[in-house]
Amino acid sequence: METPGFTLWFTGLSGSGKTTLAKKVQRELLMRDLNVELLDGDVVRTNLSKGLGFSKEDRDTNVRRIGFVANLLARNGAVSIAAAISPYSEIRDEIRGLHDNFVEVYTACSLETLTERDVKGLYKKALAGEIKGFTGVDDPYEAPENPEVYVDTETEAIEQSTDKIMRYLEQRGLIPAAPGGDISAEEEEKILARLRELSFVS
Repeated sequence: METPGFTLWFTGLSGSGKTTLAKKVQRELLMRDLNVELLDGDVVRTNLSKGLGFSKEDRDTNVRRIGFVANLLARNGAVSIAAAISPYSEIRDEIRGLHDNFVEVYTACSLETLTERDVKGLYKKALAGEIKGFTGVDDPYEAPENPEVYVDTETEAIEQSTDKIMRYLEQRGLIPAAPGGDISAEEEEKILARLRELSFVS
């Protein structure tokens, strides 16, 4: 089955698990022999957006550059995975408009949990007013209203979130189904019962 190129766009607050989940999904897709490229927001900022600051204009420019590269890859048949906070819905919608196939994944997590997880203590500093312009604290984050995939990284295990994303991509026809993935649990049990009758399995 030939699959189209597409962009899988992870958005969420800092520390919500975007990059961790994106890397997990990337590994799953590579196992299905797909051409996958991962664009991490921090890596792109260092290499493609060097010199940009953290004003709204600079953040928008950085996200637009990620979107441009993602679209370029997708148009050439690759699976492009972007993991960036991308806090403003208008820019995310703008990027969506560039793509034929765009899947938005919202990694949701409460500020309280993000603060507990934050080993660098950035959220605590931002909440105390020691850091200004911190997304989700004193700078806005506009959560997606209708993402294609919603994952709650506060309560879901990474395997559960990954499975949710992979299932969606399969249902959309963007990736081939995993071997046996189109067989229902009932059908699987019938097959196993028959194999036991034939002494192929115990």
